[in-house]
Amino acid sequence: MDRAFGQVFAALLRVGIGFQHNFILEVRGRKSGLVFSTPVNVLAHKGRTYLCASRGETQWVRNARAAGRVTLVKASKREEYVVRELPVADRPELLKEFLDRFATSVQRYYPVKKGSPVSAFAECAKTMPVFELTKV
Repeated sequence: MDRAFGQVFAALLRVGIGFQHNFILEVRGRKSGLVFSTPVNVLAHKGRTYLCASRGETQWVRNARAAGRVTLVKASKREEYVVRELPVADRPELLKEFLDRFATSVQRYYPVKKGSPVSAFAECAKTMPVFELTKV
């Protein structure tokens, strides 16, 4: 079901339909070299841009680490970014902000509830990578 919804949602994003924080993430495969895409929510926080991997160690996470860069796409707009994975200690505040903003789509992946204090995110920060994005 998630895969089918993701494909429909990605098609909508490709024509420009979606919220301001919705994008298609494109990243080159670390083994195949092919470009893979998936819909994502992008977190803008304190003047910086982040990708939070609520589902943990997914393929896009592994590929982003290996490639060191990703592309965000919406309609005809494409922007390339360098990715920097944040250390575990820097993740809790961002994971909390991500959950508080996007709970309707990501709450099921979090072991804590929306509105929990930052300290509650320390444990899940160990398994949920966060990347800072910098435009190329």
